[in-house]
Amino acid sequence: MTPAAPARVFISVGEPSGDLHGANVVRAILRRRPDTRIEAIGGPRMAQAGANVLYPIEGLGALGFAEVVSQIPAHYRLLRTLRRGFDAEPYDVVIPIDYPGFNLRVAQSAKRRGMKVMYYIPPALWAWWSGRARRFARAVDRTAVILPFEQGFFRRLGIEAVYVGHPLLDRGPIPTQEEVRTSLGVADDARVLGIFPGSRPQEVRRHWQTFRDAALELLAAGRCDRVLVAGTEGEDYPDPGATEVLRDAPIRVLAASDAVIAKSGTTTLEAALAGTPMVVAYRTHPITYRIGMRAKKVPWISLVNLVAEREIVPELLQHGVSAAALRDATGPLLDRLDPRRRAQVDALEEVRQRLGAPGASDRVAELIDELIGA
Repeated sequence: MTPAAPARVFISVGEPSGDLHGANVVRAILRRRPDTRIEAIGGPRMAQAGANVLYPIEGLGALGFAEVVSQIPAHYRLLRTLRRGFDAEPYDVVIPIDYPGFNLRVAQSAKRRGMKVMYYIPPALWAWWSGRARRFARAVDRTAVILPFEQGFFRRLGIEAVYVGHPLLDRGPIPTQEEVRTSLGVADDARVLGIFPGSRPQEVRRHWQTFRDAALELLAAGRCDRVLVAGTEGEDYPDPGATEVLRDAPIRVLAASDAVIAKSGTTTLEAALAGTPMVVAYRTHPITYRIGMRAKKVPWISLVNLVAEREIVPELLQHGVSAAALRDATGPLLDRLDPRRRAQVDALEEVRQRLGAPGASDRVAELIDELIGA
């Protein structure tokens, strides 16, 4: 009997966070099926994990409706190239990861050519894409979701969905506050504020000055003793004053802090896992904001509140993001005796429990294995 040919898998990501998730999936697949041929749109992490990266992601990533416009020609060129590759040699399974605007088209292209599609970290249809649910359902065979409420939502839309857990839970233990403070020379009794203005250049530009000014006001009022900034290599943080910029060390900033001011995004779940109280703020391009607010279907923007299904962390948006508003919302969270801080710490523990156990990538690989064998 002729042995079965190795399975062929294609993974598509569009930015560094997807490259990280994709790399974990690549390793999990190869642990189960070492002879699998994995090709990808990806980055250096996926290549190191064992994928053959045919199309590098450098230059693809963009954020927001307005900002992504400049990237449309590059995305369409890549999509045309990808379709030719699908026609020449189909894959057993195609796995789009996050990056919904482009990856939904990847899923549609694969499905039309008779390939199986499993979407990992699907579009947030529950937030503002509910009108596109049928389009998404036609493009996928299965979806692996990472927020606990998503499984029921997608299943109600007739989409086969499995909650695999959040990939943040696979990053290993968060260092203790004592360990990090010792390494940074921060006293045990110091009140430390962490600032997370974002990792993308446009996020830093829109958040940095206001976040910094709020922190400096809290310092001047004696409500905190140190301010640590979760900086990104290559980004500029002008006029930092008494704040301390730590580059590429977000987990250390979270662990060292008594409270944080964070832009909306994955950072808020990282803070929840660390048990660090927070205020969430977000500014984006005015056009992006207007479009997003018209289409928005959920009452909150922070993942923490969405997982909790109630508001446990304050949210400030667009014109509501001011130094004074951030200062007033954050001040009570820096006081270890304030009942508002205690209430949020307790609620964050509930969020951690709802997120479940580690092992998201292994569960994704198991679902892929099922699709290959189906």
